[in-house]
Amino acid sequence: MDQAQQLRNIIKANAMPTSRPLARVITVTSGKGGVGKSNTAINLALHFKQLGQRVIILDADFGLANIEIMFGTVPKHNLCDLIYQGKSITEIITWGPGEVGFISGGSGIAGLSNLSREYLTYIIQNLAQLDAIADVIIIDTGAGISDAVLEFLVASGEILLITTPEPTSITDSYSLLKALNRHPRFAKENSQIKVIANRVENENEGEVLFKKLNVVVSRFLGLPLEYLGAVPQDKHLAQAVMQQTPVSLASPNAKSALAYERITQKLMHLENEGKIKKRGMAAFFSHIVANKKAT
Repeated sequence: MDQAQQLRNIIKANAMPTSRPLARVITVTSGKGGVGKSNTAINLALHFKQLGQRVIILDADFGLANIEIMFGTVPKHNLCDLIYQGKSITEIITWGPGEVGFISGGSGIAGLSNLSREYLTYIIQNLAQLDAIADVIIIDTGAGISDAVLEFLVASGEILLITTPEPTSITDSYSLLKALNRHPRFAKENSQIKVIANRVENENEGEVLFKKLNVVVSRFLGLPLEYLGAVPQDKHLAQAVMQQTPVSLASPNAKSALAYERITQKLMHLENEGKIKKRGMAAFFSHIVANKKAT
């Protein structure tokens, strides 16, 4: 039995008993940096929390500590401490404003493929404990089409793509989807790709942006996209970033905060309608690691 198959057996073991809860894993991504990806992850997390969900953000944007900067909170530990220092999953969770937890990824995830099977078993079983701690886990990836970003997207069943009206942002969003579609392990039937139009002047501009992207993606890639909504340009959002406080807490009645609230309600409605398949964190990371070992 090869190592990849052994890791698949680990995920099967973690999937039982069937009564064990599975978290909803949402991966937030973008074709380029600076389009508001981390802001989106944080504010959606806060609104999920307000809807009664337990939420944890995994900051997987290696080298850029965006989540902790925007939360104004410095974590004592990160994923590397779980992997190399024997810390438990609860010890590496930092609790930020609004009782939203976050885990700093550091370079920990990038090093998973170099570990032994026994170590991987230990790590995946620890990560599986997040399913009992959180109802929703939001993964904030890096921007662009690096191998690390694509690995996360291939493993994810629910992808939120953040784009803006800037021509470069639309082009880079298409390039990201093109690279994802070409990935040998990507199965579009197992993934839901949802689009959020950020920094638009009004709802109409957001809809136009989505239609532009959707026409090209549908024609050349054959990927189904779903439009979640738009987040308007908002001075309160910029001010909140400078204050290292999420706009949904600093100015809950701001246009951007209300937009994040509507989008979160739509995401929650999809789950309540039974249109979301929860996979959990063990499945997510086992997919990444098993396929790294198989290549």
